[in-house]
Amino acid sequence: SSRLAESDDWAPSVPTVLPRRYTGRSLKDSSGPRYERRGGSGELDAAPRLGAHVSTAGGLARAPARGDEIGADAIQIFTSPPQRWAPRPLSDEEAGAFREAIARSRPSICAAHDSYLINLATEDAALFQRSRRSFVEELRRCEKLHLDFLVTHPGNATAGDRVAAVRRNAEAIGEALAEVPGQTRVLLETTAGSGTALGWRFEELAALLAAIPPPHDERVGVCLDTAHVFAAGYDLDREYDAVVDELDETIGIRRVGLLHLNDSKSACGSRVDRHEQIGEGALGANAFARLLRDPRFRRIPGVLETPKGVDPVATDRRNLRTLRRLADLAQAGPRAS
Repeated sequence: SSRLAESDDWAPSVPTVLPRRYTGRSLKDSSGPRYERRGGSGELDAAPRLGAHVSTAGGLARAPARGDEIGADAIQIFTSPPQRWAPRPLSDEEAGAFREAIARSRPSICAAHDSYLINLATEDAALFQRSRRSFVEELRRCEKLHLDFLVTHPGNATAGDRVAAVRRNAEAIGEALAEVPGQTRVLLETTAGSGTALGWRFEELAALLAAIPPPHDERVGVCLDTAHVFAAGYDLDREYDAVVDELDETIGIRRVGLLHLNDSKSACGSRVDRHEQIGEGALGANAFARLLRDPRFRRIPGVLETPKGVDPVATDRRNLRTLRRLADLAQAGPRAS
């Protein structure tokens, strides 16, 4: 078993309930892009689709070109400022411009990350209602933009009752999906486990997934953040096989829709969320090589959330070259202009 599973730090306050495994009955397969790949047959490539979180400065429609600039096959964006409650309305013109831009760009996968202020697990009634409204609006924006995924944090059990927090979060997600039908999949991000954060244990995420009512549970999966799971105590470097087996037995690898590919400045089990450049942190290059060469993850897209440095384009290009080299792939550079 993994090191975390053997530690005394975890008290199983949430029962280990295995979710229904994702069966592919939803509107869109967990690994399938919403946009056909330009210049090809539309079939999925065998190579991992890698990219990064890119800026939307100057308008959402500028993000796809930034993906082109770094040679990305997948991008993640914020559809609105992540530290604000009330984003301005998304106009039909702005949404259309984004859809046109992504259609002529290299990235075939596009995800959004929702607001950091949202906490669907809170017991505070006012904060919960505000979070729920914001989450529904974010889901509407994603549908209007035709995004594949909406990545969200599982929230914080600020009152200490993790079981009730999991149940509250699951109900809110189910209600939001009922209110906003479509194809965008909600992905619950694994967390590092700081403070009262939910989702740092695979069992807890499994319980949350299992609590989302059908048929909406088929539109919910997991975003696996390598830095977060490492900081939470899952040693992807020295105990890769045990960690992946544990992930598959509890959550199911087929529920993983997206990878956040980040090295960690923090030690394994520190429960401190600090990202580092690929191969330069405590997690190290070997874990990424194992992950990217693992056929079970080969068709799951991955995006960087590593520090951008003084030159974001050069930094993202360098990290993507490193990942592709670790995956033993022919390097795909930026698109010719």
